[in-house]
Amino acid sequence: MPPPSTDVSPAGLAQVGGCVRAIAVALGRRVVEIALDLRQLMATEIAELDGDPRIVELLGASVEGNVETILHMLAHEIPAERMEPPSAAFEYARRLAQRGVPVNALLRAYRVGHDRLLRWMFAELDRRREDPVVALGVARKMVGDTFGYVDWICQQVAEVYEEERERWLANRDTLRAGRVRALLDGDGPADLDALETTLGYGLRGRHLALVAWSGEGEGAAVVRLVRALAERTGCRGRPLCVAYDHATTWAWLPLGREAGVADLSRAVEALAEDGGPAVRFAVGDPGTGVAGFRESHRQAVRAQTVALAAGDDARTLTTFTDVGAVALLCADLEAARTWVADTLGGLAADDPQRARLRETLRVFLAAGGSYTTAAEQLTMHKNSVRYRVGRAERERGRPLTEGRIDLELALLACRWLGRAVLTPAR
Repeated sequence: MPPPSTDVSPAGLAQVGGCVRAIAVALGRRVVEIALDLRQLMATEIAELDGDPRIVELLGASVEGNVETILHMLAHEIPAERMEPPSAAFEYARRLAQRGVPVNALLRAYRVGHDRLLRWMFAELDRRREDPVVALGVARKMVGDTFGYVDWICQQVAEVYEEERERWLANRDTLRAGRVRALLDGDGPADLDALETTLGYGLRGRHLALVAWSGEGEGAAVVRLVRALAERTGCRGRPLCVAYDHATTWAWLPLGREAGVADLSRAVEALAEDGGPAVRFAVGDPGTGVAGFRESHRQAVRAQTVALAAGDDARTLTTFTDVGAVALLCADLEAARTWVADTLGGLAADDPQRARLRETLRVFLAAGGSYTTAAEQLTMHKNSVRYRVGRAERERGRPLTEGRIDLELALLACRWLGRAVLTPAR
């Protein structure tokens, strides 16, 4: 059986237009009631839109402005693209952008509101008991025209949202960066509570500063990795991240009482195994309060100088605990290379054989000269350690007891700076 005809005669079209106008006028007298119903529904259905009373009030103004605009459009048969968007709708989009509410929540509000408004329109249409063919024409026109408006206004508010979000983030990040730099320069905060609010980070607790950078300039990816590290390290809140340049981020992790550099090292290793952007990290020692915030950052920057001097030989994670003394050598790498060669003799040669000897000797000296302990750490036989230590001493050309402190520092420099301080192999 074929479906009933939906063709409407010229007279019927006039009836459809008249009925739509009448419905718009009738509902126009109930705008406040309708807007309140839509606002309550949106706040209930979309959790991101509920909360701050001031924002909910602005939502109501936006809804009321859109309902008035739609009904005015229907009553006077004005195309959607010729309508003027309600100013409250734009302001509401800006406020959501400033608060970081996802744009999808904003656009969903328009879809939810559209559905609810159509229910009001259909109820008014049912009350009028029009001819079925005319009623269908009215329904189709109301759905089509209101959909066109909602599609159009969604494009408008989405553009406003994105522009405001970019502007807000740029201004906020600039403000935060300025406050952080002033704090690092030693300017004591006049109001610590206000500064913590601006930064979104507690300064009274325990911090671990790090510098993170990527050779590919992926600033956003660096920030994501820092946040992932904070989660894996069991931080007590969100890290503070400030862009130093397009590829480098300064960050502070809010550590708990027990967490430390070792926990971060394990987290970095786990992230490295997961793959992702080639990001390197330099880390200070944990510090407490504003003074600890500054000092941990200074240490992280000094650790970064070691990693940058090492170039391609740099490790994924460089800690100040490991390289604090080595960082002093980076001020003059040419002089450091000469000093390392004088201290290590033939051991300073850049080849795999000497590298094995240097590492064995470094572990042996760090173990207090114990062959047994060094063998356990290197997972080697004690006699193999003894043999390598003897070879290393012969390569150096003088006893290990001579210039012991310089020897250990030179071995550390080779380990962390690599080719930057090694003598090219012949």
